[in-house]
Amino acid sequence: MDENFQDEQFTGIIKFTPPLYKQRYQFIKDLVGKYKPKKVADLGCADCTLLWMLKFCSCIEVLAGLDIRASVMKEKMHRLSPLPGDYLQPTERSLTITLHHGSVAHKDACMLGFDLVTCIELIEHLEQSDLKKFPEVVFGFMSPSIVVISTPNSEFNTLLPGVRLFRHPDHKFEWNRAQFQSWALETARHYDYSVEFTGVGHPPKGMENVGFCTQIGVFVRKYPKTSESAQSEKPTKAAYKTVFKAVYPSLKDEKYLQNAVVSEVIFTAQIIKQRLLDRLMSEREEYSDGPTERKSKFQTSMSCFSEDLRKLIVEKDMEPFVNGNVVYMPLKTIFSFPKVNQLCGTFEKLQQLIAGKVTLSSDGSAVMFTTEDENEEN
Repeated sequence: MDENFQDEQFTGIIKFTPPLYKQRYQFIKDLVGKYKPKKVADLGCADCTLLWMLKFCSCIEVLAGLDIRASVMKEKMHRLSPLPGDYLQPTERSLTITLHHGSVAHKDACMLGFDLVTCIELIEHLEQSDLKKFPEVVFGFMSPSIVVISTPNSEFNTLLPGVRLFRHPDHKFEWNRAQFQSWALETARHYDYSVEFTGVGHPPKGMENVGFCTQIGVFVRKYPKTSESAQSEKPTKAAYKTVFKAVYPSLKDEKYLQNAVVSEVIFTAQIIKQRLLDRLMSEREEYSDGPTERKSKFQTSMSCFSEDLRKLIVEKDMEPFVNGNVVYMPLKTIFSFPKVNQLCGTFEKLQQLIAGKVTLSSDGSAVMFTTEDENEEN
Protein backbone atom coordinates (compact mmCIF):
# COMPACT_ATOMS: atom_id res chain seq x y z
CA MET A 1 0.00 0.00 0.00
CA ASP A 2 0.98 3.70 -0.38
CA GLU A 3 3.91 2.93 -2.70
CA ASN A 4 3.44 6.12 -4.73
CA PHE A 5 3.49 8.35 -1.68
CA GLN A 6 6.51 6.70 -0.16
CA ASP A 7 8.60 6.60 -3.30
CA GLU A 8 8.02 10.31 -3.86
CA GLN A 9 9.47 10.98 -0.43
CA PHE A 10 12.61 9.03 -1.26
CA THR A 11 13.58 11.18 -4.25
CA GLY A 12 16.22 13.79 -3.55
CA ILE A 13 18.32 12.34 -0.74
CA ILE A 14 17.43 8.65 -1.09
CA LYS A 15 16.31 6.83 -4.20
CA PHE A 16 15.63 3.10 -4.26
CA THR A 17 16.34 1.13 -7.43
CA PRO A 18 14.11 -0.65 -8.15
CA PRO A 19 11.40 1.33 -6.30
CA LEU A 20 10.71 0.12 -2.78
CA TYR A 21 7.24 -1.28 -3.55
CA LYS A 22 8.72 -3.40 -6.34
CA GLN A 23 11.35 -4.71 -3.95
CA ARG A 24 8.61 -5.77 -1.54
CA TYR A 25 6.69 -7.54 -4.28
CA GLN A 26 9.85 -9.20 -5.59
CA PHE A 27 10.52 -10.48 -2.08
CA ILE A 28 7.13 -12.21 -2.14
CA LYS A 29 7.73 -13.62 -5.63
CA ASP A 30 11.08 -15.04 -4.51
CA LEU A 31 9.37 -16.61 -1.49
CA VAL A 32 6.74 -18.17 -3.75
CA GLY A 33 9.51 -19.53 -5.96
CA LYS A 34 11.15 -21.11 -2.92
CA TYR A 35 8.13 -22.67 -1.18
CA LYS A 36 5.79 -23.25 -4.18
CA PRO A 37 2.48 -22.51 -2.38
CA LYS A 38 -0.72 -23.47 -4.22
CA LYS A 39 -3.04 -21.08 -2.38
CA VAL A 40 -2.02 -17.50 -1.64
CA ALA A 41 -4.01 -14.69 -0.01
CA ASP A 42 -3.00 -11.02 0.05
CA LEU A 43 -4.56 -9.07 2.90
CA GLY A 44 -4.76 -5.36 2.21
CA CYS A 45 -4.38 -6.04 -1.52
CA ALA A 46 -5.23 -2.43 -2.52
CA ASP A 47 -4.99 -2.10 -6.33
CA CYS A 48 -4.21 -5.82 -6.76
CA THR A 49 -0.72 -5.27 -8.21
CA LEU A 50 0.83 -8.07 -6.15
CA LEU A 51 -1.97 -10.46 -7.11
CA TRP A 52 -1.47 -9.57 -10.78
CA MET A 53 2.23 -10.42 -10.48
CA LEU A 54 1.55 -13.68 -8.65
CA LYS A 55 -0.97 -14.94 -11.21
CA PHE A 56 1.98 -15.71 -13.50
CA CYS A 57 3.56 -18.05 -10.92
CA SER A 58 2.84 -21.53 -12.27
CA CYS A 59 2.63 -23.19 -8.83
CA ILE A 60 -0.31 -21.05 -7.65
CA GLU A 61 -3.82 -22.38 -8.25
CA VAL A 62 -5.82 -20.10 -5.92
CA LEU A 63 -5.32 -16.38 -5.35
CA ALA A 64 -7.44 -14.27 -3.01
CA GLY A 65 -7.33 -10.60 -2.14
CA LEU A 66 -8.94 -8.77 0.77
CA ASP A 67 -9.25 -5.04 1.33
CA ILE A 68 -11.54 -2.78 3.28
CA ARG A 69 -11.67 -0.33 0.36
CA ALA A 70 -13.69 -1.93 -2.41
CA SER A 71 -13.33 1.10 -4.71
CA VAL A 72 -9.52 0.77 -4.74
CA MET A 73 -9.70 -2.91 -5.69
CA LYS A 74 -12.22 -2.24 -8.45
CA GLU A 75 -10.01 0.34 -10.17
CA LYS A 76 -7.63 -2.23 -11.61
CA MET A 77 -9.17 -5.61 -10.85
CA HIS A 78 -9.88 -6.11 -14.58
CA ARG A 79 -6.17 -6.98 -14.93
CA LEU A 80 -6.91 -10.22 -13.10
CA SER A 81 -9.36 -11.45 -15.75
CA PRO A 82 -8.31 -14.09 -18.30
CA LEU A 83 -7.12 -12.79 -21.67
CA PRO A 84 -8.24 -14.22 -25.04
CA GLY A 85 -4.93 -16.05 -25.29
CA ASP A 86 -5.72 -17.90 -22.06
CA TYR A 87 -8.73 -19.45 -23.78
CA LEU A 88 -6.88 -20.18 -27.00
CA GLN A 89 -4.05 -21.94 -25.15
CA PRO A 90 -5.23 -23.12 -21.72
CA THR A 91 -2.50 -24.19 -19.32
CA GLU A 92 -2.37 -27.47 -17.43
CA ARG A 93 -2.82 -25.78 -14.06
CA SER A 94 -6.13 -24.43 -12.77
CA LEU A 95 -6.28 -20.86 -11.46
CA THR A 96 -9.05 -19.08 -9.57
CA ILE A 97 -8.74 -15.45 -8.43
CA THR A 98 -11.20 -13.94 -5.97
CA LEU A 99 -11.40 -10.49 -4.38
CA HIS A 100 -13.22 -9.86 -1.11
CA HIS A 101 -14.37 -6.65 0.53
CA GLY A 102 -13.92 -6.78 4.28
CA SER A 103 -11.77 -6.19 7.33
CA VAL A 104 -8.80 -8.27 8.52
CA ALA A 105 -10.30 -7.96 12.00
CA HIS A 106 -13.17 -10.29 10.99
CA LYS A 107 -13.16 -14.03 10.34
CA ASP A 108 -14.61 -15.59 7.20
CA ALA A 109 -14.42 -19.24 6.15
CA CYS A 110 -13.44 -18.24 2.60
CA MET A 111 -9.97 -17.48 3.96
CA LEU A 112 -9.31 -20.96 5.33
CA GLY A 113 -6.86 -23.40 3.78
CA PHE A 114 -4.23 -21.01 2.40
CA ASP A 115 -0.56 -21.92 2.23
CA LEU A 116 0.79 -18.37 2.19
CA VAL A 117 -0.75 -15.13 3.49
CA THR A 118 0.88 -11.78 2.74
CA CYS A 119 0.29 -8.54 4.65
CA ILE A 120 2.32 -5.91 2.82
CA GLU A 121 2.32 -2.46 4.48
CA LEU A 122 -0.97 -3.28 6.19
CA ILE A 123 -0.73 -3.41 9.98
CA GLU A 124 0.32 0.26 10.38
CA HIS A 125 -3.10 1.23 8.92
CA LEU A 126 -5.03 -0.68 11.60
CA GLU A 127 -6.76 0.95 14.55
CA GLN A 128 -5.59 -0.37 17.90
CA SER A 129 -8.77 -2.42 18.35
CA ASP A 130 -8.31 -4.11 14.96
CA LEU A 131 -4.59 -4.66 15.55
CA LYS A 132 -5.46 -6.63 18.68
CA LYS A 133 -7.81 -8.89 16.68
CA PHE A 134 -5.42 -9.28 13.73
CA PRO A 135 -3.16 -12.06 15.18
CA GLU A 136 -6.12 -14.25 16.14
CA VAL A 137 -7.71 -13.87 12.69
CA VAL A 138 -4.53 -14.51 10.67
CA PHE A 139 -2.48 -16.85 12.87
CA GLY A 140 -5.20 -18.46 14.94
CA PHE A 141 -8.13 -18.79 12.54
CA MET A 142 -6.60 -18.74 9.05
CA SER A 143 -3.42 -20.44 10.27
CA PRO A 144 -1.56 -20.66 6.95
CA SER A 145 1.81 -22.40 6.63
CA ILE A 146 3.57 -19.06 6.04
CA VAL A 147 2.70 -15.46 6.87
CA VAL A 148 4.70 -12.50 5.58
CA ILE A 149 4.24 -9.11 7.25
CA SER A 150 6.00 -5.95 6.12
CA THR A 151 5.78 -2.58 7.83
CA PRO A 152 7.75 0.70 7.85
CA ASN A 153 10.84 0.86 10.05
CA SER A 154 10.48 4.15 11.92
CA GLU A 155 14.25 4.32 12.55
CA PHE A 156 14.68 5.00 8.82
CA ASN A 157 12.36 8.02 8.89
CA THR A 158 15.13 10.46 9.82
CA LEU A 159 16.59 9.84 6.35
CA LEU A 160 13.34 10.64 4.53
CA PRO A 161 12.80 14.30 3.59
CA GLY A 162 9.45 15.72 4.60
CA VAL A 163 8.56 12.97 7.10
CA ARG A 164 7.81 14.49 10.48
CA LEU A 165 5.82 11.80 12.29
CA PHE A 166 4.58 9.05 9.95
CA ARG A 167 5.20 8.32 6.27
CA HIS A 168 1.51 8.42 5.38
CA PRO A 169 -1.40 10.33 6.92
CA ASP A 170 -3.44 7.12 7.29
CA HIS A 171 -0.79 5.37 9.40
CA LYS A 172 -1.91 4.83 12.97
CA PHE A 173 1.60 3.95 14.16
CA GLU A 174 5.06 3.11 12.87
CA TRP A 175 7.29 0.73 14.82
CA ASN A 176 11.02 0.66 15.20
CA ARG A 177 12.79 -2.68 14.85
CA ALA A 178 12.62 -3.53 18.55
CA GLN A 179 8.88 -2.85 18.71
CA PHE A 180 8.08 -4.88 15.60
CA GLN A 181 10.26 -7.79 16.66
CA SER A 182 8.77 -7.82 20.15
CA TRP A 183 5.23 -7.96 18.72
CA ALA A 184 6.18 -10.56 16.12
CA LEU A 185 8.02 -12.84 18.56
CA GLU A 186 5.14 -12.78 21.03
CA THR A 187 2.63 -13.48 18.24
CA ALA A 188 4.76 -16.34 16.91
CA ARG A 189 5.16 -17.86 20.37
CA HIS A 190 1.44 -17.69 21.12
CA TYR A 191 0.37 -19.34 17.84
CA ASP A 192 3.24 -21.86 17.43
CA TYR A 193 5.10 -20.13 14.62
CA SER A 194 8.76 -19.38 14.14
CA VAL A 195 9.71 -15.97 12.73
CA GLU A 196 12.74 -14.57 10.91
CA PHE A 197 13.39 -10.89 10.34
CA THR A 198 14.72 -9.21 7.22
CA GLY A 199 13.74 -6.28 5.03
CA VAL A 200 14.09 -4.34 1.79
CA GLY A 201 15.39 -0.85 1.08
CA HIS A 202 19.01 -0.74 2.15
CA PRO A 203 20.18 2.42 3.96
CA PRO A 204 22.92 4.61 2.47
CA LYS A 205 26.53 3.66 3.05
CA GLY A 206 27.61 4.63 6.52
CA MET A 207 24.00 4.64 7.84
CA GLU A 208 23.59 0.87 8.20
CA ASN A 209 22.70 1.25 11.88
CA VAL A 210 19.14 2.39 11.00
CA GLY A 211 18.29 -0.90 9.30
CA PHE A 212 16.07 -1.54 6.28
CA CYS A 213 13.51 1.04 5.20
CA THR A 214 10.84 -1.69 5.16
CA GLN A 215 11.13 -4.34 7.87
CA ILE A 216 9.75 -7.81 7.17
CA GLY A 217 8.82 -10.75 9.36
CA VAL A 218 8.47 -14.21 7.78
CA PHE A 219 6.41 -16.50 10.01
CA VAL A 220 6.44 -20.27 9.47
CA ARG A 221 3.97 -22.54 11.27
CA LYS A 222 5.75 -25.14 13.40
CA TYR A 223 3.10 -27.85 13.33
CA PRO A 224 0.56 -29.00 10.72
CA LYS A 225 -2.88 -27.45 11.00
CA THR A 226 -5.50 -29.97 12.10
CA SER A 227 -8.83 -29.95 10.29
CA GLU A 228 -10.65 -30.22 13.63
CA SER A 229 -9.24 -26.94 14.93
CA ALA A 230 -10.22 -25.11 11.75
CA GLN A 231 -13.74 -26.52 11.70
CA SER A 232 -14.32 -25.79 15.38
CA GLU A 233 -13.95 -22.03 14.77
CA LYS A 234 -15.59 -21.87 11.36
CA PRO A 235 -17.98 -18.89 11.30
CA THR A 236 -21.56 -19.61 10.36
CA LYS A 237 -22.04 -16.21 8.68
CA ALA A 238 -19.90 -14.71 5.91
CA ALA A 239 -18.11 -11.52 6.95
CA TYR A 240 -16.77 -10.59 3.51
CA LYS A 241 -18.46 -9.61 0.28
CA THR A 242 -17.07 -11.07 -2.95
CA VAL A 243 -16.52 -8.29 -5.50
CA PHE A 244 -14.65 -10.22 -8.20
CA LYS A 245 -14.04 -13.80 -9.27
CA ALA A 246 -12.21 -15.20 -12.29
CA VAL A 247 -11.78 -18.86 -13.18
CA TYR A 248 -9.07 -19.39 -15.76
CA PRO A 249 -9.46 -22.02 -18.49
CA SER A 250 -7.46 -25.13 -17.69
CA LEU A 251 -6.71 -28.44 -19.34
CA LYS A 252 -7.86 -30.02 -16.09
CA ASP A 253 -11.36 -29.06 -17.22
CA GLU A 254 -12.61 -31.72 -19.66
CA LYS A 255 -14.26 -29.07 -21.84
CA TYR A 256 -11.05 -27.14 -22.45
CA LEU A 257 -9.02 -30.32 -22.78
CA GLN A 258 -11.38 -31.61 -25.46
CA ASN A 259 -11.19 -28.33 -27.38
CA ALA A 260 -7.40 -28.39 -27.21
CA VAL A 261 -7.17 -32.02 -28.34
CA VAL A 262 -9.64 -31.57 -31.21
CA SER A 263 -7.78 -28.46 -32.40
CA GLU A 264 -4.43 -30.22 -32.22
CA VAL A 265 -5.74 -33.33 -34.01
CA ILE A 266 -7.19 -31.24 -36.85
CA PHE A 267 -4.01 -29.16 -37.06
CA THR A 268 -1.81 -32.27 -37.14
CA ALA A 269 -4.03 -34.01 -39.69
CA GLN A 270 -3.95 -30.95 -41.93
CA ILE A 271 -0.15 -30.92 -41.85
CA ILE A 272 0.02 -34.61 -42.74
CA LYS A 273 -2.57 -34.21 -45.47
CA GLN A 274 -1.00 -31.15 -47.07
CA ARG A 275 2.49 -32.55 -47.09
CA LEU A 276 1.26 -35.83 -48.51
CA LEU A 277 -0.67 -34.08 -51.29
CA ASP A 278 2.26 -31.77 -52.05
CA ARG A 279 4.61 -34.73 -52.41
CA LEU A 280 2.20 -36.72 -54.53
CA MET A 281 1.65 -33.73 -56.80
CA SER A 282 5.38 -33.25 -57.14
CA GLU A 283 5.89 -36.92 -58.02
CA ARG A 284 2.99 -36.86 -60.47
CA GLU A 285 4.67 -34.05 -62.33
CA GLU A 286 8.08 -35.72 -62.16
CA TYR A 287 6.87 -39.12 -63.33
CA SER A 288 4.05 -38.00 -65.60
CA ASP A 289 5.43 -40.19 -68.41
CA GLY A 290 5.09 -43.43 -66.48
CA PRO A 291 3.24 -45.14 -63.62
CA THR A 292 4.34 -44.39 -60.08
CA GLU A 293 4.29 -46.96 -57.34
CA ARG A 294 2.25 -45.96 -54.30
CA LYS A 295 5.04 -47.14 -52.06
CA SER A 296 7.57 -44.81 -53.68
CA LYS A 297 5.12 -41.93 -53.37
CA PHE A 298 4.69 -42.62 -49.68
CA GLN A 299 8.42 -43.00 -49.11
CA THR A 300 8.94 -39.59 -50.68
CA SER A 301 6.15 -37.97 -48.69
CA MET A 302 7.59 -39.31 -45.46
CA SER A 303 10.72 -37.20 -45.84
CA CYS A 304 8.84 -34.31 -44.23
CA PHE A 305 8.77 -36.16 -40.89
CA SER A 306 11.55 -36.75 -38.39
CA GLU A 307 13.58 -39.94 -38.72
CA ASP A 308 12.19 -41.46 -35.50
CA LEU A 309 8.59 -40.69 -36.41
CA ARG A 310 9.08 -41.94 -39.97
CA LYS A 311 10.38 -45.29 -38.67
CA LEU A 312 7.48 -45.55 -36.23
CA ILE A 313 4.88 -44.91 -38.92
CA VAL A 314 6.41 -47.41 -41.34
CA GLU A 315 7.01 -50.10 -38.73
CA LYS A 316 3.46 -49.93 -37.39
CA ASP A 317 1.84 -49.64 -40.82
CA MET A 318 0.35 -46.23 -40.06
CA GLU A 319 0.69 -44.76 -43.56
CA PRO A 320 -1.55 -41.86 -44.57
CA PHE A 321 -3.05 -42.40 -48.01
CA VAL A 322 -5.43 -40.98 -50.59
CA ASN A 323 -8.47 -42.84 -51.88
CA GLY A 324 -10.37 -40.92 -54.53
CA ASN A 325 -10.89 -37.44 -53.15
CA VAL A 326 -10.49 -38.48 -49.50
CA VAL A 327 -7.26 -38.35 -47.50
CA TYR A 328 -6.99 -40.90 -44.68
CA MET A 329 -4.66 -40.13 -41.77
CA PRO A 330 -4.47 -43.03 -39.28
CA LEU A 331 -5.35 -41.99 -35.76
CA LYS A 332 -2.32 -43.85 -34.44
CA THR A 333 -0.10 -41.69 -36.65
CA ILE A 334 -1.66 -38.54 -35.25
CA PHE A 335 -1.32 -39.91 -31.70
CA SER A 336 2.40 -40.39 -32.36
CA PHE A 337 2.92 -36.63 -32.60
CA PRO A 338 4.34 -35.34 -29.27
CA LYS A 339 1.77 -32.57 -28.64
CA VAL A 340 -1.22 -34.89 -29.18
CA ASN A 341 0.39 -37.62 -27.10
CA GLN A 342 1.13 -35.19 -24.28
CA LEU A 343 -2.41 -33.83 -24.20
CA CYS A 344 -4.16 -37.22 -24.24
CA GLY A 345 -1.79 -39.57 -22.45
CA THR A 346 -3.44 -42.69 -23.88
CA PHE A 347 -4.82 -43.66 -27.28
CA GLU A 348 -8.14 -44.54 -25.66
CA LYS A 349 -8.38 -41.02 -24.20
CA LEU A 350 -7.73 -39.58 -27.66
CA GLN A 351 -10.56 -41.65 -29.14
CA GLN A 352 -12.89 -40.56 -26.34
CA LEU A 353 -12.13 -36.84 -26.66
CA ILE A 354 -12.54 -36.56 -30.45
CA ALA A 355 -15.63 -38.77 -30.72
CA GLY A 356 -18.26 -36.83 -32.66
CA LYS A 357 -15.93 -33.84 -33.07
CA VAL A 358 -13.74 -35.07 -35.94
CA THR A 359 -14.73 -36.95 -39.11
CA LEU A 360 -13.41 -40.52 -38.86
CA SER A 361 -13.41 -43.53 -41.13
CA SER A 362 -16.16 -46.14 -40.64
CA ASP A 363 -13.95 -48.24 -38.37
CA GLY A 364 -12.73 -45.18 -36.45
CA SER A 365 -9.08 -45.84 -37.27
CA ALA A 366 -8.36 -42.75 -39.38
CA VAL A 367 -9.20 -39.04 -39.65
CA MET A 368 -10.77 -38.20 -43.01
CA PHE A 369 -10.37 -34.97 -45.00
CA THR A 370 -11.55 -34.41 -48.56
CA THR A 371 -9.12 -32.85 -50.99
CA GLU A 372 -11.76 -30.36 -52.15
CA ASP A 373 -12.28 -28.84 -48.68
CA GLU A 374 -8.70 -27.76 -48.24
CA ASN A 375 -9.43 -24.04 -48.20
CA GLU A 376 -12.27 -24.39 -45.72
CA GLU A 377 -10.14 -26.43 -43.35
CA ASN A 378 -7.37 -23.86 -43.43
